[in-house]
Amino acid sequence: MNVFHQSRRKLTLYYSLIMAVFLVVLIFFVHQSMEWSMESEQARELVETAGRIAGGQEYLLQHPDLLEDAEDWRTSSDRLFFYVFDPDGEPIHFSRASSQLEPFVLDVISRWDTEAGEVAVMSDQGKRRHVRVMMTAQPMMEGGEQVAIVYVGKDVTAMYNGLEKATYSLAALAILALAVAAGVGHVLAGEAIVPLIEAYEKQRQFAADASHELRTPLSVVMASADLLDNDPSITSPFLKQVISDVRDEVKKMTKLVSDLLFVARSDNQALKVKLSKVDLAAAADQTIRLMQPLADKKKISLLREGEASLVAKLDEQKVKQLLLILVDNAVKYTPEGGKVTVRVASPAAGKIRLETEDTGIGISETDKERIFDRFFRVDKARSREMGGNGLGLAIAQEIVNLHGGSINVESELGKGTKFIVTLKG
Repeated sequence: MNVFHQSRRKLTLYYSLIMAVFLVVLIFFVHQSMEWSMESEQARELVETAGRIAGGQEYLLQHPDLLEDAEDWRTSSDRLFFYVFDPDGEPIHFSRASSQLEPFVLDVISRWDTEAGEVAVMSDQGKRRHVRVMMTAQPMMEGGEQVAIVYVGKDVTAMYNGLEKATYSLAALAILALAVAAGVGHVLAGEAIVPLIEAYEKQRQFAADASHELRTPLSVVMASADLLDNDPSITSPFLKQVISDVRDEVKKMTKLVSDLLFVARSDNQALKVKLSKVDLAAAADQTIRLMQPLADKKKISLLREGEASLVAKLDEQKVKQLLLILVDNAVKYTPEGGKVTVRVASPAAGKIRLETEDTGIGISETDKERIFDRFFRVDKARSREMGGNGLGLAIAQEIVNLHGGSINVESELGKGTKFIVTLKG
């Protein structure tokens, strides 16, 4: 059932990631559109204001007698301000910015390099606050010559602050929406995999029932084949071969049924470990003795290295099954004249390490990720020829998990494979 819980979590995660990306993109474009709308409207207003102020200043320059009545120009404004400078850079008229803003504004004017009529937004990160100023410049011409230039600006700090607050509010709403969407996605993912769980349960139950029911008839067939094999009245070589083939196929079927039953019990969490003191080195030696005939047929050197004796609290039956699976795989997938090594070691206190290393065909990087999947076989043609069913390594991993250990593989195509099992001592 863990696979369904993992699938549900993955579906929820993928859905949440898609929603997160969508919301981030949405907030970005909403922020950009609001900023563009605000800037374009303020820029239009500022350019129009600059034109009016430039026209008024030209009129004042043409009528100097009115300058004495224009003292209201020399005032300060909280938002809108302007400065008129002659070609030598001397101020003529002005409506000053606030005292906190004016030093920054004058610094911007001294470094002004924007084309006439264009609007620029300048920002200054002060000690107290971050200010933004929108400014434009309008030349004043007389007789085809520039006699002065008007710099008109506006403090737009409050507008940008409002825009930032609106963006933060959108982000907060997006986070809330994402949390709700993740919850809804989790519920929907659960609903979506309900039919899969039901189908899987039926399949698992069928495998368990079938495996259990097949054990007795297979035992009967095996016993009958043994009787026929030992019957002295049967002397025909053909019949002897048929009986031998039947026995081999029944053995394969019996192993498959046993593996399926193990998997079914594992899915039902019915597998329990019966811990007792086990000499892992002795168990490895026993496995090597069992596999020696098969290794001899292929002229494979079957070696044992490491500790002569290593006692640990393990489930003896399951550990022997684990050893048999790993050594059997190593011998099967090692060509004639190769070598298989079994190592038993105690690398650290409270830990034991079991390794099987061969000089076989190896495993590709792609297949490494799937070798512990049920019914997966690296070389399907060779597996069928050797009687493999693709459950061995899945069972090995389950046995290791039951002991709270880990199993890893190191392999390279054409150079062999090493399985490393670490168990609690």
